[in-house]
Amino acid sequence: MKEKLPYILCGLLALAGVLLVWSLGSTFLPVLLALILAYVLNPLVTWLEARRVPRVAAVLLVMALIVVVTAGAVTFFAVSIQKEVARVEINLPAYATRLYDLIPGQAKAYLEIETPDKLYARIDSLVDELRGASFDLVKGALGVVQRAFSSTLGFLLTVAGYFITPVYLYYFLADLPRLRDGIMALVPGRARDRAAMLGSEIDGVLSGFVRGQLAVCAILAVLYSIGLVMIGIDLAIVIGSLSGFLFIIPYVGTVFGIVVSMIMAFLKFHDMLHPLLCLGWFAIVQAIEGALITPAVVGNTVGLHPVVAILALFIGGQWFGIFGMLLAVPVAAVIKVLLRHGVEWYRATPFFERP
Repeated sequence: MKEKLPYILCGLLALAGVLLVWSLGSTFLPVLLALILAYVLNPLVTWLEARRVPRVAAVLLVMALIVVVTAGAVTFFAVSIQKEVARVEINLPAYATRLYDLIPGQAKAYLEIETPDKLYARIDSLVDELRGASFDLVKGALGVVQRAFSSTLGFLLTVAGYFITPVYLYYFLADLPRLRDGIMALVPGRARDRAAMLGSEIDGVLSGFVRGQLAVCAILAVLYSIGLVMIGIDLAIVIGSLSGFLFIIPYVGTVFGIVVSMIMAFLKFHDMLHPLLCLGWFAIVQAIEGALITPAVVGNTVGLHPVVAILALFIGGQWFGIFGMLLAVPVAAVIKVLLRHGVEWYRATPFFERP
C-alpha cells in the first residue's frame, strides 16, 4: 500500500486540478489560450535562441512579429470583405430575382412576395432590421455573458484576463524550458527516461495537430480563396478563408465551403456549371490536402481513425461546445498514446502472461 500511495496522491491531485479548472473555467480560458499560443510559438523562439539570440529578446521579437502579421492580415481581410460586401449589395437585386424564380407559387403567396420587387423590398428591410438590431444583439450577448459569471466583479476580472493574455504569453514563452525541467524534476529517477519518452511522443502528436493543422488551415484558406476568385463568385475570399480556418475542426470547413460556395455560385450565374466548378475545386484541394499537404506538414503523428475523430468531435461538442470541438481531436490523440502505453504495460504484467 505504501508503494502505491504516491500514485494515489498524484491521481487525486490531478483530479482536483481538473475539478478546479472546470469550476473556474472562465478564469482559466485566457491562461489556456496563452499556453496554447506559447506551445505553437515556442519552436520559433527556440530557433532564434539557437542562433545566439537571448531568450527574452527572442520572445519579444516573436510577439512583435505576431502583432505585425496579425495587423496586416486584419487590414487585408477588412479591405477585401468591404469590397466583396459592396459587390454583393450591387448584385442583390439579381440575387433576389433568381431566388424568386426558385420559390414555389404557394410559398410566394404565403410570404406575400408576389413580385420580385416585393421580395427585394423584404430582403432590403431585413438587412436594415439586422443593422439596426446589431447594437441590441451585442448588448444582449454581453448581458448573457455577464449572467454566465457569478458577479459583475467576476465578469470584469474575466474580461481583464483576456486583455492581459499577452502578459501570460510572454511569461509562458520565457519560462517554458524551466517549466518543463521543473515537471521532469518531480518524476522519480527510475521512471524519468520512460516519462521523457512518453512526453516526447505526446509532444509529437500535439505539435503534429496544433502547429501542423494551423499551417494546413492557412494553406487551404489561400487555395480555396484563389479557386473561388477564379470561378468568379461573390464573397470568394470570405468563403475561402472561413472554409480554410474552419478546417481546424475536421470536416466542418469542407462542408461549409462546398455548401455556401455552391449556393452563391448558383445565385449569381443561375446555372449548374459554376456550382459544379466550386464542388470540383473543393474536391481537388481536398485531394491535394490528403495526398500532399497534410502528410508533408502534419505527417502521421495524430493517426486517428476517421470514425474516432468524428466521435471525438461529437463528444467534445456535446460536453464543452465549440471549444470542446477544437480540442477534441488533439485530446483524443493524446488519450490514444496513453492507452497504447497502458496496453503495453498490461501485456507485460504477470496476470496477462500467466497461462
